[in-house]
Formats: sequence, C-alpha cells, structure tokens
Amino acid sequence: MYRNWLLDAKFYLVLERIDADLAAVARAVGCRMCSGVLHSARFPRRPRGGPQDLGDGYSWRHSLCCDTDGCRKRLTPASVRFLGRKVYLGGVVVLATVLRHGATPARMERLRALFGVSAKTVKRWRVFWQETVAASDFWKLEKARFMPEVCASTLPMALLDRFTGTGFEPLAALLRFISPITTESAGINEQLFEGR
Repeated sequence: MYRNWLLDAKFYLVLERIDADLAAVARAVGCRMCSGVLHSARFPRRPRGGPQDLGDGYSWRHSLCCDTDGCRKRLTPASVRFLGRKVYLGGVVVLATVLRHGATPARMERLRALFGVSAKTVKRWRVFWQETVAASDFWKLEKARFMPEVCASTLPMALLDRFTGTGFEPLAALLRFISPITTESAGINEQLFEGR
C-alpha cells in the first residue's frame, strides 16, 4: 500500500501545490527582518527516489529573498516535498523508514530496487527520526497533540498511523505536519540538520 503512494503521479502534484501554497503564504507575510517585499529566489534540487517523470517543478525548491537594500535576507519556506537538505524526497524518507521497521533482507532489497536507497542510508534515516527528530524542540512541542503519546522509538511509523484519510492522504498530512523541520530559515530546526 505505502509503496503505491510513492508511485502515484497525483500524489506528487498534490505535494507540489502544497509547497506552492506554503511559499505564497511566506511571501505574503514579507521579510521577518525588515518587512520588505519577498521575491522568488528558488534554487535547483535533484531529488532522488521519485518517479522519473516528476516534471520540471520538482527540480526547484521554493525560496524567497528580500528586495530591501541592506537586508536581502533569504527565506526558504517549509516544504512537503523536500526534507531539509536530504537528497531523497521527503515521502521516500518517511515511507522507506516505515517499511524498514521489522525489515527482512527481501524487503530491504525491494526498497533498493524501488528507490535506489541503500540499507546504510535507511539506517541513518531511522537514527534521524528516532534520535534527532525525537530530541528536537519541534517534537517536544508537537508530540503533545497526540493521545496516547507517540513512541519515539517507532517514528515515523507510529506518527503515520495517527493521520487518517484515504489513499495517500495520511502521508501528505504527515509531511505537512513535519514541514516546519524542513527549513533552517524557520529558526526552529538548526539542530536537526547539523552534520546532515
């Protein structure tokens, strides 16, 4: 079931629209430093793990830059497509880690065939979720939303189970929930991406 979500072209279109909306909201707020106008300053990405035909929009990450002389601060809005500086798409990082729970060698081989991800990389992603994210200020604040409490040792699987909907809606909701950790310019996740 999870694997099918990552092969569904509609899923990627939905994520692209959500990212555009997140960028539009950030742009409308303006520069946090001087209240100046923000202009597009998107930058290229070469995401791994998705279908080959993602379209041109997936090779760019939304970013904004203040137009005020002397400020020129950059703001990279939150994203549901990109998980910080990780080169794999956010959905792949989530689902490959979920599928890795109790993984057999055959399941790991399927992950490698589907997404081109090694067992060593998936192991790093588990550490990212279960140690780095679980210890972050973001998680310390947001975990209170869930009753009963989400066990950090089963992240992200236990978190994915808390979101409801049909088809890929639970994954899209989870990606939207964690989107604040996808950008350092939000000022809340510097610790998450130290050492990448």
